[in-house]
Amino acid sequence: MRFLFVHGTGVRRERHDLLFALVRDRLTARFPGAGVDSCFWGDRYGATLSAQGRSVPGLGAPGTAPGADDEETAEWGLLFADPLCELRVLAEAGWEAGAGADPYGDPCGGPDGQPDSDRDPFAMPGVRSAGDRVLDLLTELAAAGVPDGGEQAALLLGAGLAPGFPAALEAVSRSAEAARAGSRAAGEPEARELAKALARAVTAAAHASAGAEADCTGAERDRLVELITARLGGDARVPGARAAAVLGRLAMRVTTQPLLNAWRGSLTVGATPALGDILRYQARGADLRAFLHERITAEPGPTVLIGHSLGGIALVDLLALAAARGEPVPGVQLLVTVGSQAPFLYELGALAGVVPGTSLPYAFPRWLNVYDRQDVLSYLAEPVFPGDPRVSDQEIGSRQPFPACHSAYWKQDSLYARIEQAVAEAEIG
Repeated sequence: MRFLFVHGTGVRRERHDLLFALVRDRLTARFPGAGVDSCFWGDRYGATLSAQGRSVPGLGAPGTAPGADDEETAEWGLLFADPLCELRVLAEAGWEAGAGADPYGDPCGGPDGQPDSDRDPFAMPGVRSAGDRVLDLLTELAAAGVPDGGEQAALLLGAGLAPGFPAALEAVSRSAEAARAGSRAAGEPEARELAKALARAVTAAAHASAGAEADCTGAERDRLVELITARLGGDARVPGARAAAVLGRLAMRVTTQPLLNAWRGSLTVGATPALGDILRYQARGADLRAFLHERITAEPGPTVLIGHSLGGIALVDLLALAAARGEPVPGVQLLVTVGSQAPFLYELGALAGVVPGTSLPYAFPRWLNVYDRQDVLSYLAEPVFPGDPRVSDQEIGSRQPFPACHSAYWKQDSLYARIEQAVAEAEIG
């Protein structure tokens, strides 16, 4: 009897040698008389960037400082995730009522440095603030819903935001954040900033509601904000003040887009072995399967195949295609897949060897499928091949989070104990 180990995606020579040494020692300890070999395919059939990554924007400039567009994109990413976040900033850390603070950051007054005559820190109790008037206008918009005609209606329909727009208006107008920010907007400058923040919140909420159905460009988004802001008595072209500054800094720290833009090149290069191997296999998997067939049949005798991740996918495809042709791979008595996506690809119709809704071919060997529920790259085989006595699942828990758990199988004694049990059940001598 011999074992043949087939590694998974992204593995190259140094990693393979370390991994296989571990697997070989563990198997040899339980099966002293068995041969244990490996089928290293990473260097020969793994993916590389044949044009040195020239297709990747930004590859040559990792760490490039983000620009204005990056910050704006990050802000909207934060708003899509939490449409009320900008209003929350205004509600909790907005304007210092009566302190002479200015939204432009000038303690002396407005953007021109002159005293702000619009702000009235000595307003009489009971007199409605400028912010309250903005909220009244928003309530009227919420009651009206989507306008019947005009530029705003056409824009909402064309951008795919019309279905969620009424609910977005209603949610923002009734929010505690809007009420709190409105109560703090005592003067007209604050009211204008509040109007813009409310418009951005409504637009973000409508976009978030639409999800993948949204077909909205940045220009359409900005125009919608302008139209809503105007109806609330503000001017979206006026730069934001305190809330915008806080939101911009926060967005650049907590959203992924700036990092993706700055590091796209190096991230792509780093991900190429793992992701690229999968894509290359889907396009040119026949070459790898032929190589595996050659290695499996190079020696006679009963063989146990152990495939990790993509290695398991390739083995399932190879064995199923060969069995379907009536030419089962000689000597294979047991297939063990570990952390494999083969069952999931079967459901998707992305396995080369088995069509969804069909059974495994008659000559397909016994199949032990090992998974860890924390490993998002491992899947169950029994439920997608119900009633097939050849197929069994085994859970192995490493107590590690993903992605560490995807490689942690090989140090688990329970894995080798289960393989030993499967070998005994198959009566492999």
